[in-house]
Amino acid sequence: MFDYETLKIIWWLLVGVLLIGFAIMDGHDMGVCSLLPFVGKDDEERRIIVNTVGPHWEGNQVWFITAGGALFAAWPMVYALAFSGFYWALMAVLWALFFRPVGFKYRSMVKDLRWRYAWDWGLFVGSFVPAVVFGVAFGNLFLGVPFSFDDTLVSTYTGSFWQLLNPFSILCGLVSATMLIMQGGAYLAHRTVGDVQARTIKFTSISAVLMTVLFIAAGVWIQSIDGYAIVSQVDPAALPNPLGKEVEVQQGAWMANYAKYPIAWVFPVLGVVMPLLTALLLKAGKTLTAFVTSSLAIVGVIMTAGISLFPFVMPSSTFPNASLTMWDSVSSHLTLMVMLYAVVIFLPIILIYTSWAYSVMRGKVTAAYIRENDHTLY
Repeated sequence: MFDYETLKIIWWLLVGVLLIGFAIMDGHDMGVCSLLPFVGKDDEERRIIVNTVGPHWEGNQVWFITAGGALFAAWPMVYALAFSGFYWALMAVLWALFFRPVGFKYRSMVKDLRWRYAWDWGLFVGSFVPAVVFGVAFGNLFLGVPFSFDDTLVSTYTGSFWQLLNPFSILCGLVSATMLIMQGGAYLAHRTVGDVQARTIKFTSISAVLMTVLFIAAGVWIQSIDGYAIVSQVDPAALPNPLGKEVEVQQGAWMANYAKYPIAWVFPVLGVVMPLLTALLLKAGKTLTAFVTSSLAIVGVIMTAGISLFPFVMPSSTFPNASLTMWDSVSSHLTLMVMLYAVVIFLPIILIYTSWAYSVMRGKVTAAYIRENDHTLY
């Protein structure tokens, strides 16, 4: 149905869609739990906060699993290098994520405030740490990842965990964390009332403004970072061969796509304007619209990163010619085609089910609701 070149482009877009879906859906769970210890002042208020995402957080994990699965199947070389080179960073994410299922399940099983508050901080760690690490990982892509291939395409990674924690990547991690806190705060404000909602709006507004400032700072900084550019002829329809191209490190290369495709500027604009609009809408009490604008901010940030890197997926700082791009790190034509059929079938099912679940369990979570369902809620 599609030629190889078209499928490569489609899967670049689909991986982006899955990452955006993860950031919007599972991201607001992480944002809510990151706010939990600060917005909830007593056990009842914290139970209100937990139960705004309680019915949905497991379903939202589907986006995370699907994005990882798509990365493995569509870009196997990227998956292999990411999960080996970023091994300890991803292990930190996994260890932090352990706190989420046990935190949700165990928190309210014991009527002891110390027990419950300890799990509240566990939920915070399980949400805030992954949000930061994901941003740190993206930041390191712009700096280049220290890996190379030999003649048989066996990869060698020469970096370390501590090298990932450089100033620019930490800035990107903070952009990611404030973005997801904004997303979670917009959702939490829509599902709560009274003091919890008021505090949520306050913290979320601060996070939205801070995200805008950090995103602009990252945009200014990236213009001084040496980017990567393919300077040899590339056949987009050719079989994958990461070593079959010539890549140069050039000043300002990460901004080249915006000069080539001016329409792409719409995404950085979304990343700057939508968080500020989210803060204004929350102050005006338009919480549902604020959630929409916060989601558009996520679209803007992730697409800005993707377009800036395009066509690179994982540049190599050790041997630039070995950099992985969307043209030469993909699976076979047959694999991409079969996966596309699966996406066409299952993605609408996921969207329909998710929409139905949120529709059925919509409405405000109040203190009265918590008291009436004391033994069935988290």
